[in-house]
Amino acid sequence: MSEFLGPLAGFGVTFSTMFKKSNTEFYPEEKAPTAPRYHGRHQLNRYPDGLEKCIGCELCAWACPADAIYVEGADNTDTDRYSPGERYGRVYQINYLRCIGCGLCIEACPTRALTMTNDYEMVADNRTDLIYDKDRLLAPLQPGMQPPPHPMVPGATDDDYYRGTVPPIEGNHSGPAEEKPS
Repeated sequence: MSEFLGPLAGFGVTFSTMFKKSNTEFYPEEKAPTAPRYHGRHQLNRYPDGLEKCIGCELCAWACPADAIYVEGADNTDTDRYSPGERYGRVYQINYLRCIGCGLCIEACPTRALTMTNDYEMVADNRTDLIYDKDRLLAPLQPGMQPPPHPMVPGATDDDYYRGTVPPIEGNHSGPAEEKPS
C-alpha cells in the first residue's frame, strides 16, 4: 500500500500548487528597489575637485579571493597628477565573470576609493564586455569637478585629501559631466 501512496504524496504537492495564484514579476518594466547595502557594480570614487581616490596600492587585488581585480600603479608627476600623493592607479580592471561580490576588496581599500553601487544590471553578449576598465568604473564628474590630470587644490596637502577636508573647485569645471556607462 505504501508503494501506491508514495507517488500520490508527490503529486499532491504539484496538484495543490496548480490552483494557487501565480506570482508574476514584471522585471524589465518594473524594477524592484534593492536593499540599501546591496553589493552591485564597483565604482572608483573621486575627491571633490575631481582627482581620483585610487592610489594604485593593489591591496584590493590582493584581497580578492577570485583573482578578479587587476591594478597597475604609476607615479604622479607635477604636470600629470591623477590623485593626491605619489601614485595613482594607471590600469584598473575588474573581471565580472570572476567577481563573486564578496566585498573584501572594499574592506581592503585604505582610501575608500573602491565602493559598490546598487547597480545590478551587468549583462553582455560576449566575455570582453564583462571586463570593466577604469573608464567604466570611475564615478562620473559632478558639477564643480575638473577631469584629471590637474594640480591639487592650491594650499591643500595630501593629508587634507585623505581627511576629506578639500572643497570642490568652483568655476573650473571644463565641459559637461560624464555620463554613467550603460
